[in-house]
Amino acid sequence: MVVGEFTEEVDVVVIGAGPGGYVAAIRAAQLGKQVTVVEKANLGGVCLNVGCIPSKALISAAEHYEKSKEQTFPGIETTAALDFAKVQNWKQGVVDKMTGGVKTLLKGNKINVLEGEAFFSKPDEIRVMMEHESKVLHFQHCILATGSRPIELKALPFGPRVLSSTEALALDHVPESMIVVGGGYIGMELGQAYAKLGTKITIVEGLPSVLNTFDPQLTRLVTRNLKKYNVDIFADAMAKSVQEDEKSATLTFTVKGEDKSVTAEYVLVTVGRRPNTDELGLDSIGMKMAGKGLIEVDAQCRTSVPNVYAIGDIVPGPALAHKASYEGKVAAEVIAGKKSAVDYRCIPAVVFTDPEIAMVGLTEAEAKEQYGEVAVGRFPYAANGRATALNADAGFVKLIADKNSGLLVGAQVIGIEASNLIAELGLAIEMSATLEDVALTIHAHPTLGEMVMEAAEAGLGEPIHILK
Repeated sequence: MVVGEFTEEVDVVVIGAGPGGYVAAIRAAQLGKQVTVVEKANLGGVCLNVGCIPSKALISAAEHYEKSKEQTFPGIETTAALDFAKVQNWKQGVVDKMTGGVKTLLKGNKINVLEGEAFFSKPDEIRVMMEHESKVLHFQHCILATGSRPIELKALPFGPRVLSSTEALALDHVPESMIVVGGGYIGMELGQAYAKLGTKITIVEGLPSVLNTFDPQLTRLVTRNLKKYNVDIFADAMAKSVQEDEKSATLTFTVKGEDKSVTAEYVLVTVGRRPNTDELGLDSIGMKMAGKGLIEVDAQCRTSVPNVYAIGDIVPGPALAHKASYEGKVAAEVIAGKKSAVDYRCIPAVVFTDPEIAMVGLTEAEAKEQYGEVAVGRFPYAANGRATALNADAGFVKLIADKNSGLLVGAQVIGIEASNLIAELGLAIEMSATLEDVALTIHAHPTLGEMVMEAAEAGLGEPIHILK
């Protein structure tokens, strides 16, 4: 043993304090377990510190600036000045408030928090390396929630001018120009936010379209809107190399067999995330992996090591904070002896572009493959009184149901507040509601939520506020 090392017995140790880990810890504590959380960086993980929360704060600031600058509401004239340092200070205040809340919750639930890096020494034991000492934790159960980090491309190594999303969120000024490599949700969200703040954005995407995993009917509105901000998009384009100097970076990429080069102040690389499983010592305990650094788990989040569970970005499935939180609750409940198991039928996905995109359940194509004949109900924002009064009538609500039973199996929304509208539809699918159930639910008027009811009526062939 090293100097300062001692052993402690714990019921449950949670490695990682992101939205999966801290939720798992709280739920386990609620169920009577003695819990210790080990976190090597900051409480709240990537999501609260350098991901979901700060990015949405920046997106919100960009939206307010755009509205003030462009006078988008009829009859209201304003002038806008941008103090980006104040924006960044406000954003950090949001982060501090949320992470402080996590600290309070952990303390209130009597959860011990260790700041350090953990790795396995035995299947029921981890060593935690802290700043001035190390500690051995002998546990009954362990929940791995170590999250993920941005993928670094060999051809585009991170540096002063080549950024990951973490550095892009922390810039001290609005760049004059930026190249975004990767047109997934992270690249699109940050790219559009900076475009609204005045940055010249170029997006280079290797797949045939940006936001390639989403229905083209949804992404079409987003790409059309990008033209307003003079955003250039190169799809089916492969980045080859980057050359940096003190003030700029030049990206070389291939598109349609032709080499192109674009120079910008920064290159932002958003080509996905890599699970943080490579420094935990999993090989030493015989952990079975699922490929690409992911851990194989069963429906109760249990790994091949019976007393070790894994959740979030380090297990198969979409890398979403709310999925991690859900899995954290399941793992904690299984440890406590409850008959819990994951059910992934209803994981919503949201992209905070302009307009927002949200979806849950099956797409139309997936539903046709699974059910054969489907009923589709679509209702436009332009026919909704509240959306029109908000001067935000671009978008639609789309519901997909099994034609024979009327069972709602999927939904997509694009438009203002799509991220909030999708919650009702997730609940409807989770509770096995039919189109008729949704159509017969009285919705308040005038609200955006009425479009859910109207889309259900359209799916039944009984639309009121649009022509059949």
